[in-house]
Amino acid sequence: QVQLVESGGGSVQAGGSLRLSCAATVNIAASNTMGWFRQAPGKEREGVASIYPTYRRTRYADSVKGRFTISQDNAKTTLYLDMTSLKPEDTATYYCAAGRAVLSGATLVPGLNSRNYAYWGQGTQVTVSS
Repeated sequence: QVQLVESGGGSVQAGGSLRLSCAATVNIAASNTMGWFRQAPGKEREGVASIYPTYRRTRYADSVKGRFTISQDNAKTTLYLDMTSLKPEDTATYYCAAGRAVLSGATLVPGLNSRNYAYWGQGTQVTVSS
């Protein structure tokens, strides 16, 4: 069974940066795909970034492209989300998740839909002030 523990959340001013980490109890590659999601109060959970480690494929939500970077360590046991140029609208609880890649045509790619992820962390709060 996969266990995921996030860390690195906190409060930052707009324009600042944070790095989130997610420690997995099993090799991330065994879960095929890892992702970061976020949920703000009163809003649905949304996919932020995902990675298919075997082929180093990544995917980002339009709202974070160019600002956020998803990566993993060489041992594939820790997932990261580097967040730069943070905006107040990035304020949310951020969750790490493990799941399966999805088919896009004939290619397996990491998805941003929560239904493709079976394992979830407890979340870490990110607050961006203006």
